[in-house]
Amino acid sequence: MSHGAPQRQATAFSPASVGNVAVGFDILGHPLAGVGDTVTARRIDGGEIRIAAIRGAPFPLPLEAARNTAGAALLAMREALALPFGFEIEIDKGIALGSGMGGSAASCVAALVAANALLDTPLPRQALYPFALAGEAVASGGRHGDNLGPMLLGGLVLATADRLVRIPVPEHWHSLLVHPEAVLETRRAREALAGSYELKDFVEQSANLALVLAGCHAGDATLVRAGLRDVLVEPRRAPLIAGFDAAKAAALDAGAMGASISGAGPSVFAWFESRERAEAAAPAVQAAFAAAGLESQSWVSAIDSPGAVLR
Repeated sequence: MSHGAPQRQATAFSPASVGNVAVGFDILGHPLAGVGDTVTARRIDGGEIRIAAIRGAPFPLPLEAARNTAGAALLAMREALALPFGFEIEIDKGIALGSGMGGSAASCVAALVAANALLDTPLPRQALYPFALAGEAVASGGRHGDNLGPMLLGGLVLATADRLVRIPVPEHWHSLLVHPEAVLETRRAREALAGSYELKDFVEQSANLALVLAGCHAGDATLVRAGLRDVLVEPRRAPLIAGFDAAKAAALDAGAMGASISGAGPSVFAWFESRERAEAAAPAVQAAFAAAGLESQSWVSAIDSPGAVLR
């Protein structure tokens, strides 16, 4: 490729992610290596954003750009940067829909990372965040970055309304994610959170989040163990997930630092101090879902694993 001539096509992969991480509702997440979405983007003349194909989804997803997470993200990018060209994309879904694994966010981030490579001057990853928020809002109805942040930067990320902060985590700490073959739509999971909350619960949740962040910075599993408990959201969503209580108990019995719902559910995640412990815990957590009549898949991934990459 001669210098100065823009690249015409690029493909990016974004991993799945664990959102909320129990204590950081809408603000904390980390990637899940081994599964994700792939998007190929092409530069096209004219200002259009076109979705040429979506493969791997169990039912049709919107091909109209404004109603699709990846399309909406690219529309936001084109508008903000006043681009004189458009993009045509093809999406290959590798993340189950309604799984609590950040499927909508992954399509959105993969599209942005691929399209960014086609700009005359590609932007730093952080600069893609506002466009990703615009895309995610189409799927979930809210602008939250707990899935987007880790996909853009890799590792455990604190995602506020306007910034992404990477949180250091010991490299040997691993996350187990078990996805039961059930669908829980994000919007429905959000409806379960309506109503009032006690101030003491906010105080306890703030303390738990602080303990987890302090524990990650210090590499102190004792602090994380003390704090990795969701007292606000999990009690309202757990009844929507068959087998959840038994699955969580199985993870804790296997030595997890903590376990909760991944994203909006129904997937369950648990943090462990080593890959070996995480792998050893998987059969018991899957057995808990089997007892509730659900088959499941499991993945073990370093918490500090990579975000989206160009293929």
